[in-house]
Amino acid sequence: MSSLAVGKTEATAGTRPGTVRRPPLRNRIALIPTLTLLLGALYCLLPVAWVVIAATKSGSELFSTFTFLPGSGFTDNVQELSAYRDGVYWKWMGNSALYAGVGALLSTAVSAISGYALAIYRFRGREAVFGVLMAGVLMPPVILAIPQYLLLAKADITDSYASVLLPVVLSPYGVYLARIYAAAAVPADVVEAGRMDGAGEWRIFTRVALPMMIPGLVTVFLFQFVAVWNNFLLPYIMLSDDEKFPITLGLFTLLEQGAATPALYTLVITGAFLAVLPLIALFLVIQRFWSLDLLSGAVKS
Repeated sequence: MSSLAVGKTEATAGTRPGTVRRPPLRNRIALIPTLTLLLGALYCLLPVAWVVIAATKSGSELFSTFTFLPGSGFTDNVQELSAYRDGVYWKWMGNSALYAGVGALLSTAVSAISGYALAIYRFRGREAVFGVLMAGVLMPPVILAIPQYLLLAKADITDSYASVLLPVVLSPYGVYLARIYAAAAVPADVVEAGRMDGAGEWRIFTRVALPMMIPGLVTVFLFQFVAVWNNFLLPYIMLSDDEKFPITLGLFTLLEQGAATPALYTLVITGAFLAVLPLIALFLVIQRFWSLDLLSGAVKS
């Protein structure tokens, strides 16, 4: 009886004994995106792996050992980097944290207010303003760097912390994301209910709309923080005092000196590795916070 059932099942499946079933064509085609993502991940992670491994090598090991063979000089490299010019590297790290942290906070605040206004209020010229912002999204930063320098030079605030912070306060892409998220997350009925209860516009924004927009604003903050942390061209044009350099510009000057002093190459690589760690930590913390906000918003809704 069981043999008849097995034979019936095999006949239904349309296979003959001794044959190997190949996966359907649809499943084989579905592997293409997966392989593409794996290749993309390998392309992105391979340089990071090289930096991590190279940071463990001493100056003699860097050019004499296999590329992906770890070394034994990471502790010495960190000590030499910390001692270089009385710890100027950590000064550069602090400057980057200041530029990225304050700049991202201010940019997120401006984006939240602007995006909320463009999403909720109806006023003449709203679409024209949004069109100008979209043009700003498409504008490469390299085109704006020189005009920004000339404007700040007229105001006599170049070579200062403000010269790096002011240009990053307004982020067209951040305003765009905030508008899209505000339009999706803040119902018009909730705003009208607040007005009917006698709440002012500012109170409605801070007490009602802003908590609903938090997950989107966390994303804006993360994008802007990474953009400012990795920014090189703007500080390169604005700053001349190396005590105010961010980490990107500081490592660039260290790399230039390494052309004449090859021993500095290990310091540059170690510094690049340490400079990535704050971004990884921030991403992990904010990703958790972002996921919790999305989950709580779904529960409340």
